[in-house]
Amino acid sequence: MAVVIVTGGTFGLGQSITVELARRGHQVVAFGLAQPQVSSTAEGLEGVREELEQAGLRADILEADVSSAADVQRVVDHATARYGAVHGLVNNAAIGPLGTVLTTEEPVFEKILDVNVKGTYLMSRAVLPHMIRAGGGAIVNIGSGAGYGKPNMAAYAASKGAIVALSMAMAYDHFHDRVRVNVAIPGGGGIVSGMSVGRFGGDVGAFTRKPAPGTAAGRPATGRDLAHAVAFLLSDEAATISGTVIDVGCFAHQGGPVPPKP
Repeated sequence: MAVVIVTGGTFGLGQSITVELARRGHQVVAFGLAQPQVSSTAEGLEGVREELEQAGLRADILEADVSSAADVQRVVDHATARYGAVHGLVNNAAIGPLGTVLTTEEPVFEKILDVNVKGTYLMSRAVLPHMIRAGGGAIVNIGSGAGYGKPNMAAYAASKGAIVALSMAMAYDHFHDRVRVNVAIPGGGGIVSGMSVGRFGGDVGAFTRKPAPGTAAGRPATGRDLAHAVAFLLSDEAATISGTVIDVGCFAHQGGPVPPKP
């Protein structure tokens, strides 16, 4: 059993990760914010608690802000005080308002970088000393195909591009500490998340009706598909894997759409 912290682990894709890791026997400490965030339908902490209870699973669910150093330290202190270690970290918390450089106001730009980039930095900075002292660990950062550039996502794309670069740098820096750092990208089009639906004004139907290439499985990816990849990267089966990107949705790294079927 590993002790794993999941940021933004209380809704959407993060909730899928929390539940799947708990299902596999990990002790999960997940946190998020109770109030809705810009461009997202994520709201409340009860949904993840209910899903865990219905599945006969348990996890520690906390309310905390990943962009606050004090909140981050409180979460790490909770995990180490209760379980004695942190073996894994999933940096999933993110916001993604749409906009170009011209249409994105400065406070929104700053908030996106605060949550998506600084939040990943703060969490990694807080858990790395514990992992290093324990002889190793694994960090999985959740990226996006937008990290290679997509239209009308200037600030979000910049933040997710930074995640790829930051992850590779961390993988180099902590190679000899036996701390592995990898990126998992949900994509392929059609994956339902609080962020993706939020961009459609919270209308799930409008989001799912739009054309999407999906995946090689012949369907859009799901949160559980992403969670499977995350669980693998955290596991001993991935003991030799660091500094890499897994595109769960097929070709997400290319940014552009998959051509329609002939």
